[in-house]
Amino acid sequence: MLLRMHPLAVAICSLGTFLALGAQAQTASDDDAEHLQQVVVTATRSERLIDDAPVRTEVVTRQEIERTHARTLKQALENVPGLQIRQVRGKSGYELSLQGLNADQVLVLIDGLPITASTSSTVDLSQYLINQIEHIEVVKGASSAQYGSSAMGGVINVITQRTKAGFGGTAAIDIGSFGSQNDNGKSASANNRHGRFSIAGGKDKWRLSLSGDAIDDAGFGVRPSEYTRQGDASARQQLALRGDWIPSKNGRFWAEASHYKEDDTQRYRLYVPPVNVPQRKEENIARQRLSGGGNWRFANGLRAEFKALDERYDSDSPAYSNGALATLRQSEQHTQHVSTQLDLPAWGRQLWMVGTDWHKESLQQTSNGLSELGLQGSASRSSSSEVFVQNDIIFNDNWELLLGLRGQHDSDFGGHWAPKISLRGNVWEQNGRKAVLRASLGQGYRVPNLKERHYLFDHSNLGYKVVGNPKLQPESSNSLQLGATVSQGRDWSLDVNAFYNQVSDLIQEDLANATVVNGIAIYSYANVASAHTAGVESSLTWRPSASWDLSASYTYTKTRDRHRGLELTRRPRDILRLGADWQASPKTSLGARLRYQSDEMVDSVSQARSPAWATLDVSLNHKLGQSSTLFLGVNNLTGRQRNFASDSDFGPVSGRFIYIGAKFAFGNAL
Repeated sequence: MLLRMHPLAVAICSLGTFLALGAQAQTASDDDAEHLQQVVVTATRSERLIDDAPVRTEVVTRQEIERTHARTLKQALENVPGLQIRQVRGKSGYELSLQGLNADQVLVLIDGLPITASTSSTVDLSQYLINQIEHIEVVKGASSAQYGSSAMGGVINVITQRTKAGFGGTAAIDIGSFGSQNDNGKSASANNRHGRFSIAGGKDKWRLSLSGDAIDDAGFGVRPSEYTRQGDASARQQLALRGDWIPSKNGRFWAEASHYKEDDTQRYRLYVPPVNVPQRKEENIARQRLSGGGNWRFANGLRAEFKALDERYDSDSPAYSNGALATLRQSEQHTQHVSTQLDLPAWGRQLWMVGTDWHKESLQQTSNGLSELGLQGSASRSSSSEVFVQNDIIFNDNWELLLGLRGQHDSDFGGHWAPKISLRGNVWEQNGRKAVLRASLGQGYRVPNLKERHYLFDHSNLGYKVVGNPKLQPESSNSLQLGATVSQGRDWSLDVNAFYNQVSDLIQEDLANATVVNGIAIYSYANVASAHTAGVESSLTWRPSASWDLSASYTYTKTRDRHRGLELTRRPRDILRLGADWQASPKTSLGARLRYQSDEMVDSVSQARSPAWATLDVSLNHKLGQSSTLFLGVNNLTGRQRNFASDSDFGPVSGRFIYIGAKFAFGNAL
């Protein structure tokens, strides 16, 4: 009977049951550090307390990551208000959408430096393991004055941990099961295994850290006795080495080398009359990332910063039909990025900043040794040079105006200028209560990436191809954000933000004009004449007692292709998040996270819609001592899973997942 209820009702009832278990608890939390003012850098490229940032910034803390036992960037971002995470088409990875704008329009950074997109032309959030994350900052809407192309929809900036003086480390292991859907068909077996470690040490001037993370997932099948697997088998490993030099309190320099490796296997059947033929597709990924930088503050107040990145992303994808090699697709990507920034000494009540970004990327793809980029025997390349200037005008203790202008010159599309203006004001403060108003108007601009112009996304085995369109034009947008935050210290906070994004030449897969060749539907990308997204985001946090932390958020989004008068595909109208954390005792804490998403249109031609869904995750942490913690949890407790027989159901891929593990810390990591 329970499973026949509306998905939102099921999840809310389950969450209510959890809350009722400890409604009378009054035990104080020992994790008060989380409630201290968070310092953020993404909104203005300078360190600011989150309450003082003129541009609205949302933060996923390290405490939240540990509480929910997130393993990947995808899992860490799942509970951000209004953020939609969806499966990458044709593979097991995940991408994101902000304010109705898609993943290609959201810039994902690590310490302010870009991440190479996967071969599906978007950043795959499941390909970044999060052992060394300090926190994650989310800025929604156009931030082009600071970040330029690809930031039309917003910025996700992963801030990694800084190495402390002294010596210490952490380690964690856990195992999990999909129950009856385990790959081997044995419900009690450890279908998923995960381990991570970090060790760091040093003195005042020199520090070194080493971290590693590995996930071994055997995959899952709705019917494990059959050949087909709905969940890919994958093995992922990430290793990072970082060094820091702090010559004085005025400056810091760092360098980091990391290696990521992934081996993924898909298993399915393809109907070739008169039988279903077993198919297997593998993807072997290697990512080598070298980054470094430094900053220095001079005696006159001038601050200079420099960052650079060199990243190579290689993917080999052999596909087998009935055990025989059918195709071998190979992709090589190379990304280079250099960023500089000068924060000028304060001039009256003005804080000026100037900076530059230089970006270069190349892409080469072959299938069975032949180029698939329309550039026979050669790679596709692009580069851009960008400059930005920003002035932060502080009128008084209550009002602040942020002005920005960014110029960009792209090797294929020429120049473009994008302005931005933001206003922040403390409109009311009395008896510990505070009301802050924020307004922002900015212009976004994004050139089509190499894959949208040249890449062949070939899934003939699934009945379709997506072919790049070299005639695509850049997208541009105007983004308006208007919101307010009302709070009373640590007790409660209410945030409401209205947004409107108008996009010209929006790039989407052209589903209405597919051609069929030998039974294969061939799609391409096209510029939609004009589109807009609009809505309201709201979030509430409440601390009714020292042992309880509650949160709720609701986002309403309306989208429209103004050329055809239709809503944009894969944009749900309603997204709801509910969260509860209960410190049951000084050593034991419980958490619950509910996610609800309304139905969404998936095909503008047939008007097919994917049904609404809701999931509920619960977690428990219990300290065994000062250095050890036992944890366990259940993801997707309600077991909501998509109907894999339907092409229009884009609900959760994974069913119920149960796990248990332990983590340890020593030295200065305690």
